[in-house]
Amino acid sequence: MFQRWLKSTGFALVCAAGLLAAPVQAVTVTDLAGRKVELPAKVDRILLGEGRLFYSLALLEGDKPVARIAGWQGDFRQLDPQTYGQYRAKFPEIDRIPLIGKTSEASVSGEKVVSLKPDIAVFSLAGHGPSAHNPLVKQLEAAKIPVIFVDFRLKPLENTVPSLRLMGKALQREAQAEKFIRFYEQNMKRVTDTVKGIPVAQRPKAFLDLRAGAMDGIYTAGKGSLGEMVDAAGGINIGDGLLSTEIGEVNLEKVIATNPAVYIATGAGAPDAKLGLKLGPDVSSDVARAALKTTSTRAQLGALGAVRNGKTYGAWHHFYNTPYHVVLVQQFAKWLQPAAFAKLDPQATWNTMYKDFLPAVAPQGTFWVEGAGQ
Repeated sequence: MFQRWLKSTGFALVCAAGLLAAPVQAVTVTDLAGRKVELPAKVDRILLGEGRLFYSLALLEGDKPVARIAGWQGDFRQLDPQTYGQYRAKFPEIDRIPLIGKTSEASVSGEKVVSLKPDIAVFSLAGHGPSAHNPLVKQLEAAKIPVIFVDFRLKPLENTVPSLRLMGKALQREAQAEKFIRFYEQNMKRVTDTVKGIPVAQRPKAFLDLRAGAMDGIYTAGKGSLGEMVDAAGGINIGDGLLSTEIGEVNLEKVIATNPAVYIATGAGAPDAKLGLKLGPDVSSDVARAALKTTSTRAQLGALGAVRNGKTYGAWHHFYNTPYHVVLVQQFAKWLQPAAFAKLDPQATWNTMYKDFLPAVAPQGTFWVEGAGQ
């Protein structure tokens, strides 16, 4: 009798249509800062606390990489104008994305951020944008704007996968995130599985010269950042013993005393840059190679055995805070353990990454280079 009543009242039809389904439960995640964050049900407007988080976001957004960006900091535009220009040529609307600051945490305007009414904000644990202790985080939370923290900079090999998984879930791009994670893990294993069998005694010492020649002083990576990529690729990063931080300035005499067998500079200068290593979408291999010769022989660096023996290499600096570093680890392996990785093809991995995950633009330019005669 009760069933007949349900049918006569149309209740059964209502249930079948899902109109009386249980309310959607809020999804709570833990970000890379250890914070519990309740995610919004829908995300149309994304705020990037650091502009170069775009490298990671683009992996998830397919052929519409700028469509959901409500605002970002100016570091992408200012510090990597080559890549920015590559996207601007395809998406001129990129210039209309509001800026929340310039290139530092102190420059970020809290009022500007809140006024943009993002559905969610993505910040980095460290870098040029707001940190976990910035008052802006509380300001956004008070405005009911969730904030998640990710990390591609401090401990990239440990935190890239959980950061991408978090972004995928928070930005409703889980399938895309998992697809890239499979690509990332498979290509990392092509290096790390082999390196496990290489004795420490057969791993060459390497010196990373960060933003070589573009700044006063000599900077390198310690345990973390690009330094841990050297170790993962079959080398010994001498910065591990020179620094207590992920990145910092070092004494050139101490670098020379360690007698590294391999020298690797980083840079992202445009073809017409007056200082530093030139690499990026607009740079040819010849221009990059000439710049590498200049940076590797400046000051007293020419005294390094690695430089005298022609073991000089260059890598795009912005690998240090993007998941694209999976390709750099493969190239490091080619340089550090050439016999073990003779068949490895980082360029093919790079091209596949663009085809499968960055379809909005095509791979172009030079992102790593070897010294003349190699």
